[in-house]
Amino acid sequence: QVRLQESGPGLVKPSQELSLDCAVSGGSILANEYYWSWIRQPPGKRLEWMGAISYFGKTYYSETLKSRTSISRDITKNQITLHLRSVTPEDTAMYYCARGTIVTVTKESTTRGMYNDWGQGTQVTVSS
Repeated sequence: QVRLQESGPGLVKPSQELSLDCAVSGGSILANEYYWSWIRQPPGKRLEWMGAISYFGKTYYSETLKSRTSISRDITKNQITLHLRSVTPEDTAMYYCARGTIVTVTKESTTRGMYNDWGQGTQVTVSS
């Protein structure tokens, strides 16, 4: 069974860059046909799809966040990393990584049932 474990700093100051890791176990991030997405949920708000990286390394981003977001991978660590620049308090949210097929990317899906696996999430608070 594939397991995804998100980790990050917990607290970030406004204007800083946020970096979150998603460690994958039980399967390879290179496995054919899988796409690795980042999704977040601010308190009291809906889930928001942020972007994804494919098994062959292509990245996809939400139109609203693409100017501040990048997603990378470390094949040796079997890990996906989210970078979010110039954070504000509005970026306070629970951040999740998830594994799915291309459909989850084309639909920018936030529906858990569309994903094969979904991490437990990591809370990020942006505050001075």
